[in-house]
Amino acid sequence: MAGQVEARLAELGIELPRAPGAAAAYVPFTRVGDLLFVAGQLPMYMGELHFVGKVGLEFSIEEGQAAARQCGVNLIAQVADALDGDLDRLVRCVKLGGFVNTTPDFRDHPKVLNGASQLMIQVFGDIGRHARFAVGVNSLPFGACVEIDGIFQVR
Repeated sequence: MAGQVEARLAELGIELPRAPGAAAAYVPFTRVGDLLFVAGQLPMYMGELHFVGKVGLEFSIEEGQAAARQCGVNLIAQVADALDGDLDRLVRCVKLGGFVNTTPDFRDHPKVLNGASQLMIQVFGDIGRHARFAVGVNSLPFGACVEIDGIFQVR
């Protein structure tokens, strides 16, 4: 990485992990023109899945936000990988899509996804502001409590 985004990550104390590989028959990202589609990221940290369980049962909203933030860090790592480490080539975070593994009565999915949304704004400023969806589901791969994908405009 080089430049302003690298400096901002350091300022925030964020060290990007190695971009996680695909867990099944897909690729971690696909570029079409100036759009980069990043596959769903789980709250992996140091090669291990963290936050296994349901928000509203095993995890609080705040813990769900921490899981979503880690998914966001992994999204940024994928973008960095796609851009050969030069995050200054990011034009905009266009959209995030998030799934939250919850109990049937849970209603605060948007609050959980704020963990990733706020990270994008902290790291990228105004170009980190994005459209988004947040959906509750009864299960996610490997029992993760959150999964988030993203669309990014790049140059």
